[in-house]
Amino acid sequence: MKTFLNTLGVFIKETNKTLLFMCIALSSFGVLMVYSATMYSLDDGQLFSRSVMAMVIAVAVGIIIGLAVSAFELDFLTRMWPLIGFVCVALMASLFLIGKSPSERDDAISWIKIGSFYFQPSELLKAGFTVTFSVHLSTIKDDLNKLRNIIYLGLHAMLAIGLVIATGDLGSALVFMFMTVGLMFIAGVYLRYFAIAAVGIGIAAPVIWFEFLSNFQKERFLAVYHPSSLTEAVYKKAIYQQQQGLSAIGAGRLTGQGLFNGTYTQGHLVPENQNDMIFSVVGEELGFIGCVALLIFILLIVLKIISIGRKAQNMTGRLICYGTAIMIAAQTIINIGMCLEVLPVIGITLPFMSSGGSASLCIYISIGLVLCVHRSSFSHSPTEVRSSAISTPFEEI
Repeated sequence: MKTFLNTLGVFIKETNKTLLFMCIALSSFGVLMVYSATMYSLDDGQLFSRSVMAMVIAVAVGIIIGLAVSAFELDFLTRMWPLIGFVCVALMASLFLIGKSPSERDDAISWIKIGSFYFQPSELLKAGFTVTFSVHLSTIKDDLNKLRNIIYLGLHAMLAIGLVIATGDLGSALVFMFMTVGLMFIAGVYLRYFAIAAVGIGIAAPVIWFEFLSNFQKERFLAVYHPSSLTEAVYKKAIYQQQQGLSAIGAGRLTGQGLFNGTYTQGHLVPENQNDMIFSVVGEELGFIGCVALLIFILLIVLKIISIGRKAQNMTGRLICYGTAIMIAAQTIINIGMCLEVLPVIGITLPFMSSGGSASLCIYISIGLVLCVHRSSFSHSPTEVRSSAISTPFEEI
């Protein structure tokens, strides 16, 4: 018992409580905003909507799993990269057999139904990709810029990107692209390779447009960037969600209409405002000040993760932190861009804020990896109950 209490004390001491509390605080704010966005759906006597309950459960389970992940030794987790990669890819591949689509998106098979809940494997793949790609870059760091290794890195990234595109999750594909470019740049890949990749993407763009994007996705792109190419009826349908969201944000002006008092929010005039368009709820009810405060808080979390990465004892840990920071920053930029009608709607949640259960759970797995990196920066001797006592057949990194 004494040994357990000592180990628990060490665990608490080595946990970066600032980052953890910041994430929990932002998730709590997200739950409040989702509650406001779904008040219209409450029946008499019903306290919380299904979206709120699902988010609370997902956050709670995510925190527990994240803390469990952080308890492992970083060396152990990095040695497990083949298993992590296999599980993530297998879950993505299973979508082609058992994947489910929302009623309005027959082209997307991005969810697995588990009982009455839906799980999106691409969210878990983001955390898994952060580990596998970081290990890959660290393993070849001495020969990073050899053409052969650049090709292997490209194939590694394209496996993840290709799977999410094939399942209709264009938003996640864009996030993986940001993560890939960011991690390779940080690791020191020569700029000429990025230039070559840009040319390759330009050549492949027509193929992606005609072969992989559904009419629904094309219409959303065209509605933002080339509306004159659409009929008036198609344009109004494709842009409706964004125009309503932008109107809600504008209605909030400087200080907002007040929590639970937004005209658009409480009138349910913005589709999916508890999910992809949660920023419109913040904008309408808390105003410009609330939006800026939210973005500053997310920025502080990103900067804290980067700070932990800078103190990491090895390249793998550093890249895991940077990859997580890039993921959160990229999703935030894309989501805000959608809400402001700068980018088309491509199904990306706002980190810690949107009601998506898979996103709420899996982002804490990524935070758990960052906490694991932070813990690895401490010098200590493991006790017999620490996870370092677990053996593994995988190669040590």
